[in-house]
Amino acid sequence: MLDSQPSSQLPAQTASQTVSAAVAKLYDTYPFPPEPLLDAPPPGFNWRWDWLAAYNFCTGQKPIKQNIRILDAGCGTGVGTEYLVHLNPSAQVVGIDLSAGALAVAKERCQKSGVAAANSETNRVEFHHLSLYDADQLEGEFDLINCVGVLHHLPDPIRGIQSLAKKLAPGGLMHIFVYGELGRWEIKLMQQAIALLQGDQRGDYRDGVQLGRKIFSALPENNRLVKREQERWSLENQRDECFADMYVHPQEIDYNIDTLFELIDASGLEFIGFSNPRVWKLERLLGKVPELIERSQGLSDRQLYRLIELLDPETITHYEFFLGRNPLPKNDWSSDQAVLAAIPERSPCMDGWDSRCLFNYDYQIINLAENEWQFLKACDRNAEQAEQQTVEQILAEVNLGIEGVRSLLGQQLILLTPA
Repeated sequence: MLDSQPSSQLPAQTASQTVSAAVAKLYDTYPFPPEPLLDAPPPGFNWRWDWLAAYNFCTGQKPIKQNIRILDAGCGTGVGTEYLVHLNPSAQVVGIDLSAGALAVAKERCQKSGVAAANSETNRVEFHHLSLYDADQLEGEFDLINCVGVLHHLPDPIRGIQSLAKKLAPGGLMHIFVYGELGRWEIKLMQQAIALLQGDQRGDYRDGVQLGRKIFSALPENNRLVKREQERWSLENQRDECFADMYVHPQEIDYNIDTLFELIDASGLEFIGFSNPRVWKLERLLGKVPELIERSQGLSDRQLYRLIELLDPETITHYEFFLGRNPLPKNDWSSDQAVLAAIPERSPCMDGWDSRCLFNYDYQIINLAENEWQFLKACDRNAEQAEQQTVEQILAEVNLGIEGVRSLLGQQLILLTPA
């Protein structure tokens, strides 16, 4: 309650409440994301929302437990929530959001697709009309917290991430997505242009969308803002909900590497790594000149990340990453004996199995050699039989070799459980 707080906090809290109300109004006007409601479970997968795949990415091994609790923090219309329920059949999922209108769509989405029952005591998903700041009102802790596209819309992102961090269980993971300032430079300019022309009408989001579209149509074809919109965003921005979220949002904080790690450090959690690691490899930018790679060896990880975003600003439109709360196991499988004694399983995030040509966890095409395919078939049998084979036992039947197993592991095509 406001009157229970020190008077010095009242102006800041009042301003925060005003911004939160404006954000809620935007998403009540344009519920987001605007993906259609389906009569079947959602298609495909996002491996970051699959507990087995995400845990394996972060720790190098399969998690011990699967009956976990998941929080979708800022769930919007429930697109991610639906996947979290569908991809984690043993989990309990909780979605929270500031917009009552978006939550109504989220509930309908999960009921319509069959991942949630309209009335059931055994329902695995529940929704609460709640700000991230008030996550402490939820019961218990969560093993996985998903917070995609939300923190950068808070007046106080540090308070938001700290609120979520308090709800993360020991050994738990948090996946976060926030905007990057360099790759969204043109967006920021258009946001400010629309705001200037709206004047006193700012906050009328339907007017803002119409005004923004008129500006784009009036600008010359070779205008930098127009070219960037057409190159990167125009397809999704055909929908007013997406255009509004991008160009007329009342609250947005964009990050660079330095400010991003200020946010991460404030959480008190461990930075595990970016969930799009290929983007953060300097070799993709400077690899053809080995001397430059050598000169980068003295840089810290954060300096290296900063160098990459400076050299490739168009690519870094956002940051997606995992944080964790210890104790978290870390297994690099450098010991041959440990690999041979482990129990292997095929990754759940793979499309097109059991073809030899399939999509991997990141929807890249993978062409399996015959011995790799045979090894994965044996991994499938491990999931079906009570008595599971170790890597060593499978290699006695499949001519792959331990480095071949490590290759499958590095491609996240298999999960290993330590002996």
